[in-house]
Amino acid sequence: MDDLSNSASVTLAIVVPTFNERDNVGVLVQLLDQALAGIRWEVVFVDDDSPDGTAEIVRNLAQFDRRVRCVQRIGRRGLSSACVEGILATAAPFVAVMDADLQHDETLLPKMLDALLQSDLDIVVGSRYIAGGSVGVWQDDRASMSRFATKLSRMVVRVALEDPMSGFFMVRRSSFMETAHQISAIGFKILLDLFASAPRPLKFKELPFQFRMRQAGESKLDSMVMWDYLMLLLDKSIGRYIPVRFLSFSIIGSVGVCLHLVTLGMALKEIGLSFGWSQTIASVVAMTANFLLNNMLTYRDRRLRHWRLLTGLLSFYAACGLGAAANVGIAGVLFAHDYQWWLAGSCGIVVGAVWNYAVTAVFTWRRR
Repeated sequence: MDDLSNSASVTLAIVVPTFNERDNVGVLVQLLDQALAGIRWEVVFVDDDSPDGTAEIVRNLAQFDRRVRCVQRIGRRGLSSACVEGILATAAPFVAVMDADLQHDETLLPKMLDALLQSDLDIVVGSRYIAGGSVGVWQDDRASMSRFATKLSRMVVRVALEDPMSGFFMVRRSSFMETAHQISAIGFKILLDLFASAPRPLKFKELPFQFRMRQAGESKLDSMVMWDYLMLLLDKSIGRYIPVRFLSFSIIGSVGVCLHLVTLGMALKEIGLSFGWSQTIASVVAMTANFLLNNMLTYRDRRLRHWRLLTGLLSFYAACGLGAAANVGIAGVLFAHDYQWWLAGSCGIVVGAVWNYAVTAVFTWRRR
């Protein structure tokens, strides 16, 4: 390593969110060392408490190179929020975000920095969808999903950005700080979040790069990422009016109502149980399904596991039981005061939904 490793003045910070990337972090540091010769830089790995010991590997590297830093998050998950915390953890005037899986081209970083230094640009994006760029050897289904997600992004990003789904970019710190308090930090598309949250149109430039194959570890993309992406789009479009968690909670609640009715009908007609028993079973089935779906989707970043899953379910039952009582009570009072039945019932549903959301947010999925 050269003398720059001991320099207190850092021009560029590279923020790298990680989860189970122990085999990649050392290689990435070596590649950055080669690509950024002559530039004062540091790399901030933001690790979501990887069970494979990624954070410890990073700290071992940091013992020998002051340019390597580790931010280990316990009890929190999410790529976008990790990027935000990493950017806020550095004082560098320019910050790049890239993945730890070695699929982003680190040799593009000096060109990104030059573009920011020589102009008044806010951000430079590594793009796969302009001339010279490529998604590499992606399978057809992943490429199609990426194109579809890019089209959906036009709902919230009005500028002519060809690759709003890119996870590889460099931003001027001052420009990021203008937007920091408006960022949703939902899901995994921090670049889209930045453009959609900015109080003014960001001045940007796209530079092409070839998306490489992952060298080690496994992809962190799973079946839930599209849900996270849709929640981000909703948050950026109507989030100022309705909290996106409440919207997700309500959508899942609607699924629960349908499941309740199906279960009730089956218990009554197919099994032949009494209405009371059928209603009880249907209520338990619907509440259990609502809890599991909310744990998986609405509160993915606070997901309960192991024994906390059971205690969370019990608190969810208790909250929803009181919510049902509030629903019936409010609806009954309004109906008794000559309100239309549908209006009284709707008001009861709204009160019950708000109660369930508020109470379970505090007691079931409270932040640790």
